[in-house]
Amino acid sequence: MPTYANTKPKLRPDEEAEANHRTSVRAKVVHEAIRRDGEEELHRSMAALAWSALAAGLAMGLSLLAEGVLHSHLPETPWRPLVSKIGYSLGFIIVIVGKQQLFTENTLTPIIPVMHNRDASTLWKLAKLWIAVFIANMIGTHLIAWLFSNTPVLSREIQHALLETAQASTAVDPWTAFIRGIPAGWLIALIVWLRAATDSGELAIIVLLTYTIAISGFTHIIAGSVDYLYLVMAGHANWFSFLGEYMLPVLLGNILGGVAIVAALNHAQVVSDEPKPDSQ
Repeated sequence: MPTYANTKPKLRPDEEAEANHRTSVRAKVVHEAIRRDGEEELHRSMAALAWSALAAGLAMGLSLLAEGVLHSHLPETPWRPLVSKIGYSLGFIIVIVGKQQLFTENTLTPIIPVMHNRDASTLWKLAKLWIAVFIANMIGTHLIAWLFSNTPVLSREIQHALLETAQASTAVDPWTAFIRGIPAGWLIALIVWLRAATDSGELAIIVLLTYTIAISGFTHIIAGSVDYLYLVMAGHANWFSFLGEYMLPVLLGNILGGVAIVAALNHAQVVSDEPKPDSQ
């Protein structure tokens, strides 16, 4: 009786090429794609990074706006947040698809070159990039929060809805803000890896992961800063509570989640998979 245990089907050259194309992307291929993107980011001028990051900070205000508008048009029911939180994804879609500089997304990629090169020059470039992007992001969040809260660009009804939305999303103590920042940083960083691993479905990846952040109550440094600064600009919070009780804890949590958990572990996976040289 014939056995098929070790039988390999014979494929034509075109079928072999298709099979290779359909094979799942290996981790080291994803790693290399992100490393090259990171190298490119590290060599961009500070002016280009800053302008792009400023645009990203402004665009993230649209997450608060979209969520607040949905909130204002929905009845006060237990399921209202499940629908209104869909708006949270809007700012991320604009920023990520538009290739703008967001501290927790585009600044993750340069971590790979740092781990790869392990030299002071690359580390210094990373530090400059992080500082430029973070400061410009924060300037953008300040501007959009002021625009929404202190000008007639929005109706009183929408402003009140944004106030309720911002209060609900920032009602955390510093320790909770830090802890909830870790999974937020992890999920945003995963967007980088998943987008590099697939040729399609980018929009679905962004929406699903950012929506998960929103409905889970996780804290994101840029999106959350828009919310908190809206409260500051509207007179319902102060600068010191924003800086000490929210911004710093969330920033540290996002960095820990994005860099240490995703970049480090995925980098370690690829390095461990590399063949070791034969001992002499």
